[in-house]
Amino acid sequence: MKKTKIINPFPGDSVYDEVSSPIGKLTLIASSAGLHAIQWDSDREKPADLCLSKNQKIIEQTKKQLEEYFQGRRKIFDLPLAVTGTDFQIEAWKELSKIPYAATITYAEQATRIGNKNKARAVGLANGLNPIPIIIPCHRVIGSNGNLVGFAGGLDKKTYLLNLEKNTTSLN
Repeated sequence: MKKTKIINPFPGDSVYDEVSSPIGKLTLIASSAGLHAIQWDSDREKPADLCLSKNQKIIEQTKKQLEEYFQGRRKIFDLPLAVTGTDFQIEAWKELSKIPYAATITYAEQATRIGNKNKARAVGLANGLNPIPIIIPCHRVIGSNGNLVGFAGGLDKKTYLLNLEKNTTSLN
């Protein structure tokens, strides 16, 4: 059987670094174009041909802002993002970015906001492929019954992030 080569979906100058967080090790992938991805510790497959970089500017900014977020000192991220996806995915991810800190909406609400209330399942699939979780806050979307559902990092991480935001907001 012929082996197929894994194709790196990131630009040629992309690099990665890892950062420890209260929800586990996160892998940050960036290039001169911006931040491309944050991968969970459970995402063990690293993209092909990426080099480790301890001092890439966008990765350093991301680390700093994530640290501030986990300390409850940052509610809005200010980073250059370089996401790729289908038009529908990009639209869904842009809508995620509009959800205020510590607020939640349902998948149906998100679908309605992007113009089609019947696309809640498609929105859920797009959110599951969100390449930059936390910063593009897919953790703020919940099931129509109020339950926490569908999170690529695991429901324990979703719970942690929502509680962090809720508790930080209640302190202010």
